[in-house]
Amino acid sequence: MSESKKIVIIGSGAAAYTAAIYAARANMDPLVFGGVSMGGQLMITSDVENFPGFPEPISGPELMERMQKQVERLGVKIINEYVVTVDLSRRPFHVETTEGTAAAAEALIIATGANAKWLGIESEKRLMGHGVSACATCDGFFFKNKAVVVVGGGDTAMEEATFLTKFASKVVVVHRRGVLRASKIMQERAQKNSKISFIWDTAIEEITGNGHVDGVKLKNLKTNAVTALKCDGVFMAIGHAPTTAFLGGQLKTDENGYVIADDRTRTSVPGVFAAGDVMDHRYRQAVTAAGMGCKAALEAERWLADQGTH
Repeated sequence: MSESKKIVIIGSGAAAYTAAIYAARANMDPLVFGGVSMGGQLMITSDVENFPGFPEPISGPELMERMQKQVERLGVKIINEYVVTVDLSRRPFHVETTEGTAAAAEALIIATGANAKWLGIESEKRLMGHGVSACATCDGFFFKNKAVVVVGGGDTAMEEATFLTKFASKVVVVHRRGVLRASKIMQERAQKNSKISFIWDTAIEEITGNGHVDGVKLKNLKTNAVTALKCDGVFMAIGHAPTTAFLGGQLKTDENGYVIADDRTRTSVPGVFAAGDVMDHRYRQAVTAAGMGCKAALEAERWLADQGTH
């Protein structure tokens, strides 16, 4: 099967769906390649309380389901297949999925997001959304007057730990090494905070809890001693990996693989736009991703008009 479209959107999170909504309302008849696991990072978020328009908490999966239904109501076709290759060397751009579905696009919006890096242990998956999180900004509010653990030693970990002190009674940073990788200013800020303490040369072996986190088992990497630490939440802050491998190096990215785009979401290839976590390593919020998706669709529409295509 092959499609020919003015705009193809790759992704299925808040950025992709918002781009699809705006492109559809501009009569651009967009096509969305959403992948098999639809919905992006919000699919592993329990309660969302910071997305405008919802006075009561809404679960991440329900919010994404509503966005998807809104997109479908506007007549947008969503193909639940992963894009495996793109050809940005000529227009129209060529997109192909793992299932062999192909599409030609006059303009392309990349909104494939970024995945948090996890420890890869069974208990982490089991308790994800039940005390295990990778976003302090999203979930810190739920840990008022509770003890939490932050895993990591870089700037992200220090930023998350410091932010969590606004809510938590105690924040313990667990780091595999004996020194932090964070910048000096971030280290100093965390170390001066009386609510933050550090456990060095240590890894988490298991996250404990029946239905919700109640502690962690820690292994000292120098002595192999295993100890238990009670806590109410565990925040992973060991980095994110943007989903950009399928681009084959055809777009400029930073040293961590995030697509470089300007404030109008334009990338290094004219006609290709990027929105959401695939190009944003600073905010990583549903509402900012949605805003970028809106911008990307509007910019794509204007770019096509300038090309005489729209």
